[in-house]
Amino acid sequence: MKTLTVSVVTPDGPVLEDSYEMVSCKAESGELGILPGHIPLVAPLSINVVRLKRENHVDKLAVNGGFMEVRPDKVTILAQSAEKPSDIDIDRAERAKERAERRLQSKQDDIDTLRAELALKRAINRLRVIR
Repeated sequence: MKTLTVSVVTPDGPVLEDSYEMVSCKAESGELGILPGHIPLVAPLSINVVRLKRENHVDKLAVNGGFMEVRPDKVTILAQSAEKPSDIDIDRAERAKERAERRLQSKQDDIDTLRAELALKRAINRLRVIR
């Protein structure tokens, strides 16, 4: 089966580089499925799970925004942050989710609502990758 090289890079350095048969992720314009031979594309990514398929197995990454560049034989994801399930601390993610939910429910004027919403999305995304 044909594969494409997938490279995931963050400001802290490379997270992953391997060959996969398919990449699925959520861009700001909607869900994308990338197979070998895909036309060139650049797309901004949402906070969501990137699914990497190889044979009968799917690897997942929690990606927090960034960009995806697609070439016929390679996909490069430049993300603000990206985490493998093994790198995610489930207790920390649960606490972050609860903190963000409390901030949003408090309805206080001094709360940065956008920041709390983004923190909640990131925490939920991490938990989705683990479960």
